[in-house]
Amino acid sequence: MKGTYIFILGAILGFALFSGCSHGGDIHCSGLSNTEIENLVKRSYQYVAMYNVNNKFAMKQGGWNTVDADTQLKDHTMREIARPNNDTLYIGAQLVLRKDPVILEMPAFDSDYVSLMVTGYDHYVNVPMATRLGDFRKPVKILFYTERTEGYKGESIEGVDRIFECSGDFISAVLRIMPHAKDKKRFKWIVGQMEQVNIRTLSEFKGGKAKPIDDLEFPAVGQRDADIFENNLLEVMQFVFNHTTFDPDDELDQAVLAVYEPLGVVPSQPYDPAKVTKVDGAKIRKVSERIFTEEMAKLSDKEFQKRELFGKFLEKGQMTLDLLLFQSIVGPIGLPAVEAVYPGVTTTDGKQMNAMHDYVIRMTADELPPTKVFWSVTLYDLQNGFFIPNDLKKYSVGENAGMKLDQDGGIAIYIAAQKPEGVPEENWLPINRKDEDIGPIMRVYVPDLKKMEIWQAPKAEMLR
Repeated sequence: MKGTYIFILGAILGFALFSGCSHGGDIHCSGLSNTEIENLVKRSYQYVAMYNVNNKFAMKQGGWNTVDADTQLKDHTMREIARPNNDTLYIGAQLVLRKDPVILEMPAFDSDYVSLMVTGYDHYVNVPMATRLGDFRKPVKILFYTERTEGYKGESIEGVDRIFECSGDFISAVLRIMPHAKDKKRFKWIVGQMEQVNIRTLSEFKGGKAKPIDDLEFPAVGQRDADIFENNLLEVMQFVFNHTTFDPDDELDQAVLAVYEPLGVVPSQPYDPAKVTKVDGAKIRKVSERIFTEEMAKLSDKEFQKRELFGKFLEKGQMTLDLLLFQSIVGPIGLPAVEAVYPGVTTTDGKQMNAMHDYVIRMTADELPPTKVFWSVTLYDLQNGFFIPNDLKKYSVGENAGMKLDQDGGIAIYIAAQKPEGVPEENWLPINRKDEDIGPIMRVYVPDLKKMEIWQAPKAEMLR
């Protein structure tokens, strides 16, 4: 009875949103209003962004059920995700859980900070393991599955330490590891530990062969999320719906299903372009680009910053739509506030930072971020969220990418086309002199949340 009620409610909501559409063998629509398109884009963005990100990583790594471990910090050739970090090493496991559970095998890590983050196409973030929780002191095997995984329902497996049910058939399991880059011997030791990380399907774990996973065709990814909004939104969302768990009691889950049902996109069916609504892709793209610009502007909104600082990258049921939208645009696959916070750095005059000018970010010893492990400042171009290319491959200032405190324990970080005289190279973030909006973002790992409530992020002062 409960499922019937949800279905009827979804149909009513969908009809109200798309009253110009009618059903038949084929589905036709007289056109969506601006309000309807805006609602469509905002409720779709988390799925579009994560479909783009997860599939790009899988393509880069050679496919699904693969593991890629860093041996050095990321550089400006990183293009798969907006606003990656340059202060931890990554291990990215792209897992497909349709045919078989997958077991991630990890050694103990000799690092002050390690976390395992798991997310699917829905962009809700789970952190099942972290040094903050006392994990990674000994080797561990964790098994991932979903409610659709064939032949497995969550039962215990001998030799497996943990079992985790995921919300999607295609997931990113990402380890972030503090490399202790200043200690070359320890850095090398940690990289060696990272190279021991491995995955096996349950069939392989039991001594058999891996089941084939190449029986699906994926909709095309976009260079940017706007490309999907314009070219193949309904196809991507149909794929997402078929491989994501939607909670009948979750308001956001049911709302996105209600938006797409009148368009002919519902879970558990193949995509048929002849039977879905014909939508105006160019118009949807235009709305998505406007929303992108509006969300990026929130980086300088003080009131919004207070709320988003602690409200992003949480589990399902703990997030609002506006923060899901914001995190999917500003930079997907982040960590919840107990693991890390991401304060933006604005200017003293309130103007957008631009590479036509140089800037300095100053902090006294008392103004440094309240962290239990480490912090950093990373510079990006505002439009794409990529590192600024430079010959030094210097993209962030911090304990791992390099920094030099002054004699009083403070720091001055220079963002400039040329290194100012007397400034340590560690504290210089190079830019290319051109008309390009830029934006620094801080990362504060395992922050002292009490102190973070009153701590103020530094501001950038324009020098020329």
